[in-house]
Amino acid sequence: MKRVVVTGLGTINSIGHNVEESFNAAVDGVCGIDTITLFDASEFPVKIAGEVKDFDPTTVMDKKEVKKADRFIQLGIKAAKEAMIDSGFVTDENKKVSDADSSRFGIISASGIGGLGTIQKNSVVCENRGPKRISPFFIPSSLVNMLSGFISIEHGLKGPSLSHVTACAASTHALNDAVKTIATNGADRILVVGAESAICEAGMGGFASMKALSSRNDEPKRASRPFDKDRNGFVMGEGSGAIVVETLESAQARGAKIYCEIIGFGESGDANHITAPVMDGPLRSMKAALEMAKANIGEEIKIDYINSHGTSTPVGDVNESKAIAELFGGEENCPPVTSTKGQVGHCLGAAGAIEAIFAIKSLNEGVIPPTINLDNQDEECKLDYVPNIARKVELTTVMSNNFGFGGTNGTVIFKKFEA
Repeated sequence: MKRVVVTGLGTINSIGHNVEESFNAAVDGVCGIDTITLFDASEFPVKIAGEVKDFDPTTVMDKKEVKKADRFIQLGIKAAKEAMIDSGFVTDENKKVSDADSSRFGIISASGIGGLGTIQKNSVVCENRGPKRISPFFIPSSLVNMLSGFISIEHGLKGPSLSHVTACAASTHALNDAVKTIATNGADRILVVGAESAICEAGMGGFASMKALSSRNDEPKRASRPFDKDRNGFVMGEGSGAIVVETLESAQARGAKIYCEIIGFGESGDANHITAPVMDGPLRSMKAALEMAKANIGEEIKIDYINSHGTSTPVGDVNESKAIAELFGGEENCPPVTSTKGQVGHCLGAAGAIEAIFAIKSLNEGVIPPTINLDNQDEECKLDYVPNIARKVELTTVMSNNFGFGGTNGTVIFKKFEA
């Protein structure tokens, strides 16, 4: 299998508008969750979320184009631009890759829902004002694959243009698919972009009606508390993460900065319940990733840190913890495990990309962001979750997990690059 490396990163989320700002805030335990301002949530049972504040889409799009793209696409364009500039393929002045690169440069996007706000808005227009008043931009601005569409046009990416819609595992699956595509010679370079913006009436009302969200409205900064015994649901987040991956040969030939190598990934399905997880699915996903990593490296793999899915739900946190313990043969053998959803909330289909970036930065910086709000650890969650204070530690290999409704699971393993 061709060696695949990471050469560009970009993100925007509730604690930062770029990678450095976001990772530093995560390490410092900054929480981006607050009272909702994107709509009037005063009559809703859940009034809190991890919003991206002070984002002006005209900084990354022409003003005339903004109305053609849902907010999730706008956030994706922002993260993608940072990642592409970071990789060295484009500049602020020259947004498109060279003609020599374009046909072998693909894009794989991901979102759990896509343009939910746009769908909601136009549904109301149709109901109240009739179908002739629906915006002509409704469909192209809300389709999930338009995230790939807008960004591929922006940067001249003419390779495979694909999309994943696998709930909260979507970005991880997109990243894994990028590795598969490059490994099988379908492309030399791929931009992976996960984006989500579902903080709207339909999104918040729908998840609240499922009893999936924390209703700790009076303490928004303490509402998302993975692995804590007082957790009572996840907190909605929004944002985007973008990652440039390419063959090792490509990166070395152009003298690119290499963040890490992707040495393994795994995917699985629970085949059990549409919303309730079981241990078997995540366990098989992680096992598959470890087996691939071992085959690629030619030796046993020691995982130094896991950025977990860790949503702050009563069942999910216990399930993932037990799966990790089973994977490593007991709690005492497990590496440190954290969840950064306490800081940014649960960004649904964008979660995998954002959390992969945090894992990669941890690998490069030698510091693990803490699991914040972990004041009273659940007795059923028995691992080392790095509570509340970041930990400096030498890291060589890290794992990132994401699991989604429908029983869909994804795992990816990153390793420090060695020539």
